[in-house]
Amino acid sequence: MKKRIEELDFLKCVFIILMIVFHLVYIGDKYPYAKQLVYTFHMPAFLLISGYLVSISKKPLVFFRTMGWIFVPYAVMESGYMVMSSILPVRDGVDELSLTVWADKLFLHPLGPYWYLHTLMLCSTTYYLLDRVGRRWLKNTLSFSIVLALCLAVESTVLHISSLPHVLYFWGGIMLRRCNLSFTAFFKTSWWGILPFIWLSANEQNLNCFTWGGMAMVYLAISMGLTVYPFLSGKLRDACLYIGRNTFVILVFSPIFTVITKSFVSFFNFDTSGMCFLIVSVGFVLAGSFLIAWCMDRCKVSRFFWGKERMLQ
Repeated sequence: MKKRIEELDFLKCVFIILMIVFHLVYIGDKYPYAKQLVYTFHMPAFLLISGYLVSISKKPLVFFRTMGWIFVPYAVMESGYMVMSSILPVRDGVDELSLTVWADKLFLHPLGPYWYLHTLMLCSTTYYLLDRVGRRWLKNTLSFSIVLALCLAVESTVLHISSLPHVLYFWGGIMLRRCNLSFTAFFKTSWWGILPFIWLSANEQNLNCFTWGGMAMVYLAISMGLTVYPFLSGKLRDACLYIGRNTFVILVFSPIFTVITKSFVSFFNFDTSGMCFLIVSVGFVLAGSFLIAWCMDRCKVSRFFWGKERMLQ
């Protein structure tokens, strides 16, 4: 899939911005129900898209090189996040650093937002290896999908190195691609989707992506995003697609800036809604993430960190 699907870049833009918004502690604490609502669909949708886009047509050396260049920024930033969490008051941080703790968090139980990269590498590698090993005896799509789901479930429920809902959403994206289903056709566009979405979100029991209601909300959120996309034009559309093309950069560097935004809160005491803080902080996080990546590109460091001469697309 060499040609980018712009609709998917737009969806990635929407979901990465929602991730930033509710990684702002002030906003998450101020709007806990909204946070729970967004957490129901934004990362499951991201995982669906990731599963749909993962490529297993590469030769082993090329595939594992790709995984390696995901692991490098993951390892650097996860290690930095561990150190930061041991010093600063970060939720779910580590109390004391040691080689054992570092290895456990890096390879098995990552901290912070970097769990997504861990899940991406784990699921992609499992999918690739199963396709290579089972190519002769798992020719049927149904049998392959069942075995892959079982493998991912074992990694989650037996080995406890991933989240079962997360890996199954990734699996869902793989199956869409494996069955030759168009992502944008499978998720039907309709403005009417807002009505069942509101109805489902009114019941707190549905705010769990592993329930039937939660799965419906994931579907409807993606569908509504695809419904909005054709109405974008000009610079707004270009900006959204640029953000969507560079979500890897944002995911990697955004935690640095979301922590810094805590110092902004006192400057926005005049706005009890928190919306001014939200807008400024999201802009700050995006600009800071892009600035670091741009500097790395200009200083020829990207090839050592990302495995590319130029990361920003």
